[in-house]
Amino acid sequence: MEFVEYADTEMMMMQLADKLASEISKSLAVHDHASLAVPGGSTPGPVFDTLSGANLHWDRVHVLLTDERMVPPDHERSNERLLHDRLLRDKAAAAQFIRLIPGAGVSMDDLTNRIAPELPLSILLLGMGSDMHCASLFPGSPQLADALSSKAPPVMQVDAPEGLEPRVTLTGPVLRGALSTHVVITGDEKRAAIEKAARLKPEDAPIALVLGDATVHWAKE
Repeated sequence: MEFVEYADTEMMMMQLADKLASEISKSLAVHDHASLAVPGGSTPGPVFDTLSGANLHWDRVHVLLTDERMVPPDHERSNERLLHDRLLRDKAAAAQFIRLIPGAGVSMDDLTNRIAPELPLSILLLGMGSDMHCASLFPGSPQLADALSSKAPPVMQVDAPEGLEPRVTLTGPVLRGALSTHVVITGDEKRAAIEKAARLKPEDAPIALVLGDATVHWAKE
């Protein structure tokens, strides 16, 4: 794990966006397209704001979420809604969006077939909860062992804690197999959590499954 500490959150978000843009450009130099998997939530929003204006061949970039809540795309808790508001605009509006939600005429098998051409992920950006979950891989989830298994399909439907809506998530093999992985966190609580996770197994701290090859970006607040 490479740990990068920043003077403040604003600087971290800008420099991380620049880093992601550089990696996308390098990937496109040797591949016909680059696959970029990103989280929802409020933390990465400023990264998306900057990245959306980067001068890249966005028409060759395929963007997908690491996980999504089972809600309509215009719902206030939809990660897809956030992505359209913050990333898939400006120059990045030309990117191809890979939807992660099953629905009318779209089964979980269809999602597996949709995601397979994007693997291995070129670039993976993850957040982390204070409980050390990543994507929608939660400690204690009844589906966690199956989602972490080397035999897991690329995408699974899982339960969320506290009775919240079910989720669809990329699974352990997909996250672990990314060619480049970045984790972005803020605050002392999450720094302590990720330092703890580095000493635990993914079964207890799901973020641990990617930390061996990840760059962790942290700012106090």
